[in-house]
Amino acid sequence: MIRWQQFAQLFLFILLVILTWKVPNHPFIKDGAFITVSKQNDSLYKEIEQKAKQYDEKPEDAYIDDVWKKTPGRNGVKVNINKSYKKMMKKGMFDESYLVFDEIPPQQSLKDLAASPIYRGHPKKEMVAFLINVSWGTEHVPKILHTLKNNHVKATFFIEGKWAKEHVDYVRMIAEQGHTIGNHAYNHPDMARMSKQEIESQIVQTNEILHSITEKEPKWFAPPSGSYSNLVVATAHQLKMETILWTVDTIDWKKPSVSVMLNRVMNHIHPGATILMHPTPVIENGLEQLIELIKAEGYRIGTIDELLSEKR
Repeated sequence: MIRWQQFAQLFLFILLVILTWKVPNHPFIKDGAFITVSKQNDSLYKEIEQKAKQYDEKPEDAYIDDVWKKTPGRNGVKVNINKSYKKMMKKGMFDESYLVFDEIPPQQSLKDLAASPIYRGHPKKEMVAFLINVSWGTEHVPKILHTLKNNHVKATFFIEGKWAKEHVDYVRMIAEQGHTIGNHAYNHPDMARMSKQEIESQIVQTNEILHSITEKEPKWFAPPSGSYSNLVVATAHQLKMETILWTVDTIDWKKPSVSVMLNRVMNHIHPGATILMHPTPVIENGLEQLIELIKAEGYRIGTIDELLSEKR
C-alpha cells in the first residue's frame, strides 16, 4: 500500500511539472525553438517569411575606385524571421517597424585590397567623420575637446610626432576622451618629395611617440598638407597603416568667418564624408554649430574607424 502511494505521488509530481513547463521561457531552450514547432500553421510567420526577401540587401565588397581610390565595403542585411515573429506576436499582426535584421559581412574588406589612399567612407553610409590635423594651434585644443564632449561626438585627431612630444598631456587627454589618434608624420614635411627611408622614419618615429603616450599603435596615417606619392602610400601599407585624405575641407587655415566655413562644409557634405579641420579660431568658435547642422541633415558623426567599418 505504501509503495502504491509513493508511485501515485511521483506520478502526480511529474504531471504537475509537465503542466507548469513554459517552453518559450525555459532557459535551456534557444530563441526560436518553440516558434519552429508552431510556425507551420501560423499565418503571421508565413507572412513575415514571404515579405522578408524584399527587405534583404546583399553585402557590398570593398573596392578601389578610379577617382575615390580605396572604398570600404558595406554589410548586407537579412531579416531574422524567428526574432521578427517573436516581436510581432505581441502585436498580433505584421508591422515593418518590428522587423529584426542580421548584418551579413562582405567577402572582401579594406585589408584585402592593395595599397591605395582612402578619401571617404561607403557612399551610402549616412555618417561623416571629423579629421582634425594637429601640429599647431595648441591654444584651441581644450575648447574643441570641450565642444566635442558636450555634444557626444568622437573625432579623429591626426597628431604630429614633434607636437606630441611637446604636449603629452593633451595627447593623453584626447585619447582618454575616446577619440581616435592617427599619425601625422613627425615634423610636417612634404612627404611626396621624400625617399622610402625618410618616409618610413617619419611614420615609425611618430608611431613610437604616440604609442608611448597612449599605449595604442596608430593604424591611420594622414600625410601633412595631403602631399603624398605612391611610395608614401605603399610604405604606410607595409607598416600596416592606411593613408587617409579627405573629401570636404573647411579651409580653416585661410581664416574664414564662421558662416563661410559652415556654408562651405554644408554645401559639400555627403554620405561617407571626411571633413578636414585644424585647431583654429574658426573651428573653436564654429564647431558646435557645425555639429548641429550636420546632425540636422540626418548624418551621424563618428571616428574614422566607425566611418570605414562595414557596419551600416
